[in-house]
Amino acid sequence: MKSFERLMLAYLKDITGPLLDPLQFAYRANRSVDDAVNMGLHYILQHLDKPGTYARILFVDFSSAFNTIIPDILQNKLTQLLYPPPSTPVKLLKFADDTTVIGLIQDGDESAYRQEVEQLSVWCSYNNSELNTLKTVEMTVDFRRNTPALTPLTIMNRTVAAVDSFKFLGTNISQGLKWDIHIDSIVKKAQQRLYFLRQLKKFNLPQALMV
Repeated sequence: MKSFERLMLAYLKDITGPLLDPLQFAYRANRSVDDAVNMGLHYILQHLDKPGTYARILFVDFSSAFNTIIPDILQNKLTQLLYPPPSTPVKLLKFADDTTVIGLIQDGDESAYRQEVEQLSVWCSYNNSELNTLKTVEMTVDFRRNTPALTPLTIMNRTVAAVDSFKFLGTNISQGLKWDIHIDSIVKKAQQRLYFLRQLKKFNLPQALMV
């Protein structure tokens, strides 16, 4: 059965690969979490070059995403792959069940972003996917000199928590789009690894086992 699944997987990838959303980065050749992060930052920075702009980023968390799929609904979705997604000022980055909604706001008009979030909530209800509103958070990137208070985002009558930074697919992203937090995290992790190596060296562990 496993051999048959591998054969079918290769066949399905050949057919569906060109039809998948270009912003779906998981389970595709020559794509990684780094590509997803870079693409998201590219959209945001390119948008912020324009006057009167800011971006709202919703990091969506699903509860048991792969355990709630209904085969009949999935089959209907597969038949709609020929229909391309519409072009909007909202980008949906997807990596398996990690979904990020990027609203590219111009002149304070958040209607498209809020409509997309509402549609996401409806989509989850229809497709038997449970949004974990306790872990879903939002971050705003705004380089304008005068930044007015923004209306909080709500999903299913629950206010989404606003954060200053978030670990997005392994990369720490901050409101200022600076790398300080991410670099500090990497340095801390490296220091922990070096500490363990030093402790192992004290016990004369062969170098080949430590590399």
